[in-house]
Amino acid sequence: MTSRTVITGIGVVAPNGVGAGAFWKATQSGASVLDRVTRAGCEHLPLRVAGEVRGFDPGTLVEDRFLVQTDRFTHHALAAADLALEDARLGQADYADDPFSFGVVTAAGSGGGEFGQRELQHLWEQGPRYVGPYQSIAWFYAASTGQISIRRGLKGPCGVVASDEAGGLDAFAHAVRAIRQGSRAMLVGATEAPLAPYSIVCQLEYEGLSTREDPERAYRPFTADACGYVPAEGGAMFVVEDEAEARRRGAPVRAVLAGHAATFSGTQRPDASGEGLAHAIRGALREAGCAPEEIDVVFADALGTPEADTAEAQAIADALGAHGRKVAVTAPKTGTGRAYCAAPALDTAAAVLALERGIVPPTPNVFDVCHDLDVVTGAARPAELRTALVLSRGRMGSNSALVLRRGPSAPL
Repeated sequence: MTSRTVITGIGVVAPNGVGAGAFWKATQSGASVLDRVTRAGCEHLPLRVAGEVRGFDPGTLVEDRFLVQTDRFTHHALAAADLALEDARLGQADYADDPFSFGVVTAAGSGGGEFGQRELQHLWEQGPRYVGPYQSIAWFYAASTGQISIRRGLKGPCGVVASDEAGGLDAFAHAVRAIRQGSRAMLVGATEAPLAPYSIVCQLEYEGLSTREDPERAYRPFTADACGYVPAEGGAMFVVEDEAEARRRGAPVRAVLAGHAATFSGTQRPDASGEGLAHAIRGALREAGCAPEEIDVVFADALGTPEADTAEAQAIADALGAHGRKVAVTAPKTGTGRAYCAAPALDTAAAVLALERGIVPPTPNVFDVCHDLDVVTGAARPAELRTALVLSRGRMGSNSALVLRRGPSAPL
């Protein structure tokens, strides 16, 4: 086994497109799909703008028997996993001889809120006999991992990461560890569906949640007008493998998972000093054997509050030194919304595609940057990209950084 773990497949279900191709086309263009929340039962709630996955029919991708057992966030995961496996040219016959060598790890922050709310309404309105048997599992954070492994017959290391938003990157570290310990492949990623009424009510106390009504002004990080973030649903799944195994199969090596590190700032809010995030960045660079000046693009966490944006800018400057003021920084999620644990998974998908194409996607709805950062705004920026840094922070002190290296990828 080599020491390099690589990404060979990408599956995306996002507000701006289903499939890596559609997702990248919209992301590269800088299109914003933020709009008024249209989900049933949310009309009277203070949250007005979000990133909804529209036009997604899970029934065209997933069998009915799995759909009735699962929440919308797992529908996203099942569909994205199929797309990732297809992209990696990996079918069930490829691992049927050893299903224990292929595992699944996902991250989730909100779980199956819509499914849970519906069943609890049945309980209160009609009684316990009207609560379905899947209520006990469909809401659970681990539901996506379990259903993917059952549906695909994957019996290798399986788990779920619950480390707030940063879990979307931490899941990659778990997958890399499994590969290094002998697994042939892992499905890894995160999806969320936090736009049901009960889920939204739970989010209303979140510091930084934007309740503005104008989609073009509701999520504008790194600007003087920063007022927080808007939530989103969807996410991304990836196939990761040992590089030698991928090459043996003739699979495209799309990117190398070069380094990861995580910290916990021990606070009840994003680290105001940025020290925890800076430490995570330095740790990821160290594991990747990467000098700060080798980073060609940073996919920012971009929480969108003045305090959090200042802390992130400071962390980038502290960890990357003078290069931190020159490196291209982008946050495509300002056009789709912040999908909690799935946000860094979608950023990772965008980073891999950016490395392949040599294009830094822009940061939608952001123009007047007020921090000492080279935020890419307006239009995509062509660039020679070899190494990308993806950042994520949780609301309660989790910080994570992931370094990706460009691989000899196949075009979409």
